[in-house]
Amino acid sequence: MTREEELIRIAKKLDKMVSRNNTEGALDLLNELKSFNMTLKLLQETRIGMSVNGIRKHCTDDEVVSLAKILIKDWKRLLDAARTQSTERPNKMKNGVDSNKSTGSPMLKLLIDVYAVWLVYTMTRRGKPEMPKIPTTPTSPMSPSFSSAGVPLSPCLATGETIRDKCIEMLAAALRTDDNFKEFGTNCDSMAAEIEDHILLNLHMGSTDMKYKNRVRSRISNLKDPKNPGLRRNVLAGGIELRRFAIMSAEEMASDELKQLRNNLTKEAIREHQLSKTSGTISDLFQCSKCGKKNCTYNQMQTRSADEPMTTFVLCNECGNRWKFC
Repeated sequence: MTREEELIRIAKKLDKMVSRNNTEGALDLLNELKSFNMTLKLLQETRIGMSVNGIRKHCTDDEVVSLAKILIKDWKRLLDAARTQSTERPNKMKNGVDSNKSTGSPMLKLLIDVYAVWLVYTMTRRGKPEMPKIPTTPTSPMSPSFSSAGVPLSPCLATGETIRDKCIEMLAAALRTDDNFKEFGTNCDSMAAEIEDHILLNLHMGSTDMKYKNRVRSRISNLKDPKNPGLRRNVLAGGIELRRFAIMSAEEMASDELKQLRNNLTKEAIREHQLSKTSGTISDLFQCSKCGKKNCTYNQMQTRSADEPMTTFVLCNECGNRWKFC
């Protein structure tokens, strides 16, 4: 088994412990990780850092939490080394020196991969909670336009960034929309922090820009939607993975009723498109409102209940304009 496969195996075990809220055996797995000669490439390809960070946030065993923090701190040194080399590289290029030409090492290319650098960075931010910053200027578009009806974020989950901490609080409040969240025995704060982590990870360079804010807003509004309680229940119960929920589209998050309505509308649009194309009667009884010609093909079909009049679908053979009437 390769080192990468071994890390993936450990990551899966750690993730399973978090999802089952049972961290027994986590200490042994973390000790295995301590003996690994970790590289940025392994961190990027296995995402072991996220699994360790998940254990750190959910475990109540001080020894496990302490070891997880040590591992993350050690891996952060890789980040510091990578950031140093990536900033030195432009200076060397200015002086006509390109170290990649002499070595051709894949590792140097990896060090320039900013995403890999940021991946470790974002995983370690929560290890250093800071006091929330009080804005000195009036409210601006920096935060989503939702009121945070939630409890202040726990210091162990705080990122030290006002925008991110605010978003985590609002996500947690959305998960607690109804009192039935207690039935699932879920820590809504930890779950919200993990959702926010995944949202940030899937954005370029982890920027808290408008795209980030819009994605957080859409998660919150869908979780709070009284017509779509199934989504929130599935998230709380683990039916929808948090990693997937963070990137779901509006169509995927929609209620079953809305999905059915969209499906019916799509089918009707396809049917209307095909009706006049496949068959019909050529007639000059209809005048096209677009080109003024009377060269048209029409069909009649029962689209509603039997006691309603039939719908006439018309296609202009000159310009392709389509319309319908009852």
